[in-house]
Amino acid sequence: MKKTLLITALLSGFITFGAVASNPMVLSGDMHVVSTPVQKELGDSMMRMHDDMAKTLSEQNADIAFTEGMIAHHKGAVEMAKIELKYGSDAEMRKLAQEIIDTQGPEIKQMQDWLDKNKPAKK
Repeated sequence: MKKTLLITALLSGFITFGAVASNPMVLSGDMHVVSTPVQKELGDSMMRMHDDMAKTLSEQNADIAFTEGMIAHHKGAVEMAKIELKYGSDAEMRKLAQEIIDTQGPEIKQMQDWLDKNKPAKK
């Protein structure tokens, strides 16, 4: 299990580095890439979501790992949907953003309630 986790972590790092290295705008120091408030807020939101999802990789129980990862994913989706409502102007995308908030909020609660009942307390 430890070998699998180590290999997964290393591969994730290599893939991330490759994606950054292949983007000349990131390496050039061109700060215009994240210069608008919407770009900054979306970028920050995505980083938080991915960090929170990565924290579940150490969980050995599949049900708990899935649930914790999905909670992080749903929270990220809700946060991004709120950013769309704050800055977006397209009626179809604003409607979709509101639907994401309306459906994923209760799903987060359902999953959190399940965790509260099923995840052993930390010792």
